[in-house]
Amino acid sequence: MATQQVLIAGAWREADATGTFQAANPTTTEPLEDVYPVSSWSDCDAALASAAEAARQMRALPGERIARFLETFADCIEGCSQDLVAMAHAETALPVSPRLADVELPRTTGQLRQAAAAARSEVWKRPIIDTASGIRSCFGPLGPVCVFGPNNFPFAFGSISGGDFAAAMAAGNPVIAKANTSHPGTTRLFAEEAQAAADATEMPAGCVQLLYRISHADGERLVADPRVGATGYTGSRTAGLKLKAAADAAGKPIYLELSSVNPVVMLPGAVAERGEKLAEEFTGSCLLGTGQFCTNPGLVILLAGKETERFIAQVAARFKEASIGTLLSASVADSLATAIGLLQQAGATLLAGGTSGGGRGFSFANTLLRVSGEQFLNSPEALQSEAFGNASLMVVADDDAQAGAVLDRLEGNLTGSIYSDTAGGDDELYDRLAPRLRPHVGRLINDKMPTGVAVSPAMNHGGPYPATGHPGFTAVGMPTAISRFAMLECYDNVRPHRLPAVLRDENATA
Repeated sequence: MATQQVLIAGAWREADATGTFQAANPTTTEPLEDVYPVSSWSDCDAALASAAEAARQMRALPGERIARFLETFADCIEGCSQDLVAMAHAETALPVSPRLADVELPRTTGQLRQAAAAARSEVWKRPIIDTASGIRSCFGPLGPVCVFGPNNFPFAFGSISGGDFAAAMAAGNPVIAKANTSHPGTTRLFAEEAQAAADATEMPAGCVQLLYRISHADGERLVADPRVGATGYTGSRTAGLKLKAAADAAGKPIYLELSSVNPVVMLPGAVAERGEKLAEEFTGSCLLGTGQFCTNPGLVILLAGKETERFIAQVAARFKEASIGTLLSASVADSLATAIGLLQQAGATLLAGGTSGGGRGFSFANTLLRVSGEQFLNSPEALQSEAFGNASLMVVADDDAQAGAVLDRLEGNLTGSIYSDTAGGDDELYDRLAPRLRPHVGRLINDKMPTGVAVSPAMNHGGPYPATGHPGFTAVGMPTAISRFAMLECYDNVRPHRLPAVLRDENATA
């Protein structure tokens, strides 16, 4: 059986492979037909050389050209949407509708077009013109960007289709995409359309390139290479921190999305007022997509009381009654089982689930656990182990003070939610607890679950470590997300005709 080709320097070619692999159908657990290469360093080196040349050419391109590429790519994606959805469904078991066809694919093309608008307007460059001193500055391209895509969003966060890709391209950088090995076929289809769009808009060869898998050592070497401008990574904390160590040692920027338990604080008035509704809402959020969202609510903080006990019992019953979904891969199922074990070792008690299997293919029972506030404070690090999947931990604090202490011990998260009653009875408590949650989350939410990330210019899909590697940046929202892949360029006493257009006097805004 033929091995799929890699995309390097604008052409599909045989990989210099050290081995091969196949993705698996999560529902059947059987390997899929296509075979993909594990590239050697020579493939990485060739991609880097091509990307470096493409970066030099792209610096001279107007934003309009970049915008046309991104828009053409979005059109191409829509033209082959059925093939993309079918492939992604086979590789991930994510539902065709509404998840892939009706939600994730339109989000993907939408953010590509938002990136195109930002490239065309050049708003991301943030020009500053100091005419008195003759000094001007703006942001410009950083250089080749490596993008490592996650397993759970094959479209919207894909290495050659998602937000990191769109942001890097909008800033005028070529992208070397490293496919997630759970869905290489989906990534290949996107790469084919990206290259077609690049050809149609006369983009430089090597502006988009694709490798499927490389060794861990070559991954660390890749992100540290002198030719790399920056890296975007979404995935496990263990692998991400190894890449970060390599990039940091070389002084190379790397933007990481690693892990998040997304705490949800349910204040007593809210639980008393609408506990049954909240139990339904929480269960739906936690089990949506078999819990495989980076914003899945994996930790719930409540205050002890009869209504809290009723709420927890309602959630446990719903977890037991709900169907068990399919996980993305065998490794996800194994990691979930390991995380549940760690939580139990740290003192968590099972209320539902806790066993492997029960669903179709790769699966794990819907799992709910519980600890006291005191137990959490005794083992805060272990009890914040991310159980990526259909699982969550309830933390029941004795009183307001203990709840505050629990919040103080939280690690960094993408989101944090607080539910309060509608009559204002929880307001005083909210005012005491919210400032203690705020420093630990990128996005503070009131009265709704964290699952779902709107593609809004105001969105922050980021947060303190270990949610991400840097709290000052977002992976979602144009033009803000573009700044990760840009460098500040200053021009001092440079002759007017040599300045970037955005810094010339005639283009200055009042």
